[in-house]
Amino acid sequence: MSHLPSLRQELSLTPGAATPDGAPTWMLHDPAGNRFFQIGWPAFEMLSRWSLDDPEAIVASVNAQTTLRLTRDDFEALLRMLHYQHLLVAASPADTGLLENAAAAHKLSRAMWLLKHYLMIRVPLWRPMPFLRRFARYAEIAYRPAFWMVIALMALTGLVLVSQRWDEFIHTFHGYADLRGLIAIGAAIACAKILHEFGHAFTAHRYGCRVPTMGVALLVMVPVLYTDTTEAWKVPGRAQRLRIGAAGMLTELALAAVATLAWSVLPDGPLRAGAFLLATTTWIGTLTINASPFMRFDGYFLLSDWLDMPNLHDRAFAFGRWWLAERLFGFGDPQPEPCAVKRRRFLIAFSFATWLYRLVVFFSIALIVYHTFFKALGLMLFFVEFGWFIARPVVREIAACWHRRAQLHWRRETRRTAIIGALLIGFFVLPWHGGVSAPAVLGPLRAQGLYTPEAGYVTAQAPIAHDGQRVRAGDVLAVLASPDLTHRLQAAQADETLLGWEVAQQPFDERLLEQGAALRRRWDAARQAVTGLTAQVAQLTLRAPFDGIVQTDDALAPGTWLPRGEHVFDVVGPIGVKGEAFVGEGDAARVAAGDRVDFVAAVPELGVVHCRVKAVDRVNAATLDVLSLASVYGGPLPVRQEPGTHRLVPLTAIYRVRIGECPAHEAWPREIDGTATIGGARQSFAWRGLKYLASVFRREGGA
Repeated sequence: MSHLPSLRQELSLTPGAATPDGAPTWMLHDPAGNRFFQIGWPAFEMLSRWSLDDPEAIVASVNAQTTLRLTRDDFEALLRMLHYQHLLVAASPADTGLLENAAAAHKLSRAMWLLKHYLMIRVPLWRPMPFLRRFARYAEIAYRPAFWMVIALMALTGLVLVSQRWDEFIHTFHGYADLRGLIAIGAAIACAKILHEFGHAFTAHRYGCRVPTMGVALLVMVPVLYTDTTEAWKVPGRAQRLRIGAAGMLTELALAAVATLAWSVLPDGPLRAGAFLLATTTWIGTLTINASPFMRFDGYFLLSDWLDMPNLHDRAFAFGRWWLAERLFGFGDPQPEPCAVKRRRFLIAFSFATWLYRLVVFFSIALIVYHTFFKALGLMLFFVEFGWFIARPVVREIAACWHRRAQLHWRRETRRTAIIGALLIGFFVLPWHGGVSAPAVLGPLRAQGLYTPEAGYVTAQAPIAHDGQRVRAGDVLAVLASPDLTHRLQAAQADETLLGWEVAQQPFDERLLEQGAALRRRWDAARQAVTGLTAQVAQLTLRAPFDGIVQTDDALAPGTWLPRGEHVFDVVGPIGVKGEAFVGEGDAARVAAGDRVDFVAAVPELGVVHCRVKAVDRVNAATLDVLSLASVYGGPLPVRQEPGTHRLVPLTAIYRVRIGECPAHEAWPREIDGTATIGGARQSFAWRGLKYLASVFRREGGA
C-alpha cells in the first residue's frame, strides 16, 4: 500500500465565510509564503482524515460519516492541488527537484527584478504587533456608535461654520504658500496617511488578524504607506472583513470632519492651512484612488468582500477571457465556474472595465516614466512598461488561442471574426489613405501695408485715399507733414549753405585756409545730410506701390496726428491669392511641389479654392509668424510664447508648405484661415505609425 505524502506541519485551517449558496468554506494558510487558499467542505473533510494515510480509506470515511459522496477522482484533484502549490513535505529527490525548479522559475536576475519592480517597490519598516497589542484598548473607542455620532455632529457643525465664511475658506491655501505653510501641509498629509494605515492595522488586529509589517511602497518613485493585512481572509464574517477594508478611508473621513471644525476655530497660520488640506484635498484624493475597485487598493477588497469572491480580479478576468474567446472563435468551453446569470454578466463587464482602466493607468505611468528620466532611458523604460503591462498580456492571449487552432471550425463566430479581422487589417495595412490635411492660411497674392515713416500730421495738399478706392502704381494716397523733420531739414540746408560759402571763400580767407581739406569734407557731409532728410520728407508722401485697391478705416482727415510706425493703408492687388500650410514631420515627405491643394476656408461662403504646392521647406519652422494659426490665439498649431521676445515657437516639428498657382481669382481683402487638403502620396496607417515611431526614436534617442 502506497503512503500519502505528509502535509507541511506549519499549515493551518480556519473557518471561512459561507459561499453564496450557503456551503461552508475554510481558509488554508501557508505562513511560509503568506498565502491563503479557500477550500470547500469536501476538501476540508479529506484533509481532516489525512492521517489515515490511504486514499481509499479517506474517501470511504468521508462517505460513511457525512452526506458527501466523493470518489477517488475528487481525492486525486485535491492531491494535485496540494502538490502544485507545494503544500506537501518534500520526501523524495523528485519532490526536492520540483521545489528547486519552482524556485528557479521565480528567481529573477537583478536586471529583470528591477524592471518588474522599480515601479512598485515595497520596503517593510516596522513590525507593529507589539504596538497594536499595547494600544488596542485605547483604539476601541473608535468602534463604538457614540464615537461616530460625535464625528457626524462635528462634521455638521464644521460645514455650517464653513458655509458662513465660504470665500475665506476656499482661498485659505493661497495665503500659506511659503515654507512654513508647505511644511505644515506636508505634515498634515503625512498624519492623514499614517492614521489611514493605522485604521487598517487596528481593525485587523481587533478581529484576530496578525499584521506582520507596515512600511513604504515606492510607487513610480513616490512614497506611499502600506499595511500588510493579508490575514484578513482568515476572518469568517463578511461584515468584519468589510470593516477592515474600509477602516482607512473611514479614518480619513473622520479626520476630515475634525479638520473642518478645527479650521473654523484655529487662528490664521500654518496649522489652519494644514486643517484646510485635511478637510478638502486629502480625503477626496484618498476616496478617488483607494475606492476604485480596478486596482488592488481598498475598493477592490471591499468589493471582493461584498460579493464574497476572493481573487475577484483573477476570476473576473477568467470570465472576460472566456466570453471573448467564445464570441470570437466559439470554442464551446464551459464558463470558468458556475454562477448566476446576473453575476456572470457583472464579472464580464467588470473584467473589461478593469482592463480599460488599467490600460489608461499603465499608459499614463509609462508616460510619467518617460518624462521623469533622461531621453534615452525614458524612451527605453516607456517601451518596457508598454510591452510588459499592455502588449505582453495581449500576446499571451493570442498565443493561447493559437495553441488551440486545431479546435477551430468554420462557424458563425469564426466567420464573423474573419470578416472583422480582414476589415481591420485592410483599414490599417492597405494604402488607401491619401491626402494630407493641414491648417493653412490664404490671402491676396500681392498686398502691402503702408506705415508712417515719422511722427506727423495729415495735410490737405492731396486728397486722402478712401477705403475701396482703386489706385495705380505711384498714385498719392496721403501727404504727411512732420514739423520735426522739416525743422531738421531747414537746419541742415542752412548749415550746408554756410559751409558752401566758406568753401568758396577759402582761397581768400587765411582763417578758412587753415582748415584745409577738412572744411570741404564737412561741406560734403552737410550735403549728404540734406539729401537724406530730403528723401525722408519725400517718404511722407504715401504712394501706392502697385495697382490695387486701398484698404483703410477712413478715419484720416487733414490735421490728424499720427505716431511713427502707424499703420495707415493696405494696398491689395486685385487678382490672385497665395498662402501657406503647415504639415507635421510625418507628412512633410509626402508633399511635393506641384501637388494639388484644396483649400476650404473657415468662412463657408468662400467655398473651395483649388491651388498647387509651389515649394516645401525642408527645414522645420523655428518660429510661427501666422498668429491666427497659433494655439495661444485659438489656432490649431501648438506653440509656446517666449517670455522675452514673444516669439511663437512650435512645440512639435512643423514644415511650411507654400501655396500658389491658384486660378484667376478675385483677391481677398485679408488673410483667411482654413484647412488645406494636399494630394500627398497614399500611405497606410500602419506605415505612417512605423514612420512616426522611427522619428520618435531618432529625436529622443539622439540627445
